[in-house]
Amino acid sequence: MKKVWSILFAFLLLFTFSFHPGQKAYAAGNLTLFTPYTGLSVTPGETIDYSVDVVNSGSSILNLTFQFENLPKGWEHSITAGGKDIRQLSVRGNSEETINVEITIPLDADKADYRFNLVANGEGNNDARLPFLVTVTEQGSFKTELSSEQTNLEGHADSSFSYTVTLKNRTASDQNYALSASTDEGWTVKFKSGSDSITSVLLEPNESKDITVDVTPPENVEAGEYKIPIKAATSNTSADLTLETVITGTYDIELTTPTGRLSTDITAGGKKVVDLVVKNTGTAPLLDVSLKSSTPPNWETEFDTSTIAELKPGEEKIVKATIHASDDAIAGDYVVSFTASAPETSSDATFRVSVETSTLWGIVGILIIIGVIAALYYLVKKYGRR
Repeated sequence: MKKVWSILFAFLLLFTFSFHPGQKAYAAGNLTLFTPYTGLSVTPGETIDYSVDVVNSGSSILNLTFQFENLPKGWEHSITAGGKDIRQLSVRGNSEETINVEITIPLDADKADYRFNLVANGEGNNDARLPFLVTVTEQGSFKTELSSEQTNLEGHADSSFSYTVTLKNRTASDQNYALSASTDEGWTVKFKSGSDSITSVLLEPNESKDITVDVTPPENVEAGEYKIPIKAATSNTSADLTLETVITGTYDIELTTPTGRLSTDITAGGKKVVDLVVKNTGTAPLLDVSLKSSTPPNWETEFDTSTIAELKPGEEKIVKATIHASDDAIAGDYVVSFTASAPETSSDATFRVSVETSTLWGIVGILIIIGVIAALYYLVKKYGRR
């Protein structure tokens, strides 16, 4: 009975060590392949570098050749030692050598798990296989990519807008990209690398580069959203990206007269109509523009319209203002001020108003003088000879 239990225990030990989960290579004879990292995650276009130990546990020299089993189509590979490609490797008995295995994942690789083997073939029964697992974590592509983390910027019309875009060559060859932009008239777009302005950029396969795109809107551009399409292109590949600039506009208003003259004259107790020009000189619409005045005591003003519902950028409207002078105003210069104001901005126009004596009083004075002269003439004529 003890003999039976001993046999069972020995079989159990043999089974346990034969299927130990830490085993990395499948060997036959005296040859073993080993690398600690046989399962890796990568993205398309990356190159994996494995350091593989080739162990000869026998006493004789082994001459080995290498090949891959089930390596996906289009995946490039190389096997080197001492910095040189090798076709065959000799390993002394009871020693080991190290080889470097490089696997390059193509740019158009699909997102998936890939399994393949490195096979070492020796004389006789001395063969070994090293299994690999490569997980491609992104769906590959064979194209040019142009992207930006921030494609939308907002600011006033007098601002400059600076975007950072990334150009990536996900093709298998060098590409010399021409950079261009399509904008409305008056807009300026410049491409920069560092502080240098550029019109093209050369990228190697799978290389990427950050490019600064400076956008300057034209003067007096109206508020709104503007699309700025940019493009990186070669003769066989291209990529497009649309940037967006949001102009919030500037608020400015001007109050003047059609001729620019800010002076007039009036008679005491009289009235005078002046034309006022209210103009939106900003780039954003002005709403609810109101007109007010400031006059000397006992003077009055009135407008044919005291409120303008909306003034679009560049638009102007004429408002008639009537000035009423005080009845007892004496001759001289007076100041009348007008103000056009919107919630965001305002403008003043100050008039110099000259008051003249009424012509009626002038006529009365002349008549009095004539009457006095006539009376004197009569008296002299009647009593002068006595």
